[in-house]
Amino acid sequence: MSRGFVKEDDQEEIPMVPPRADLPEGVTNYVTQVGMDELLAEKENLINERDGIDTTNEKEKRITTNYINAKLQLLTNRIATSKTINLSKQPVGEIRFGALVTLKTGNKTTVQRYQIVGVDEADISKGKIAFISPIARILTEKKVGDIAILKLAKEDRIFKIIEITY
Repeated sequence: MSRGFVKEDDQEEIPMVPPRADLPEGVTNYVTQVGMDELLAEKENLINERDGIDTTNEKEKRITTNYINAKLQLLTNRIATSKTINLSKQPVGEIRFGALVTLKTGNKTTVQRYQIVGVDEADISKGKIAFISPIARILTEKKVGDIAILKLAKEDRIFKIIEITY
């Protein structure tokens, strides 16, 4: 039967699912092994959540199931398109994907540490930056002692590479 002949009260809203972290078209979805493990754990949690839906309201159950299924579809696509990088095979002494980089900014005496990771595992509060971020791009292929310059609207931010580990 066409949805046009269904009572207005019976029509379900299409679930609005927030998009995953942005990954530009055509860019390979690199992840660390930790990032892949987190994605797989997230998928397992969503499946368990969907399978454990316990509600007596059938409409509410369908809406919740549809929402979780939509999230699972996005996540499954992200996992299927990911490429896990073995950090032990990255070039020692050069910043590449997965590097944990210690930086000194400008004339400051304190240092900052960032790890260059995949878009889904990036979290600045944990010191993890996405490989497609401007700072990761200027750091890539640099070595200890090199200077990287991030051009900002009002100034240039200068970083000196102090240490690189994987």
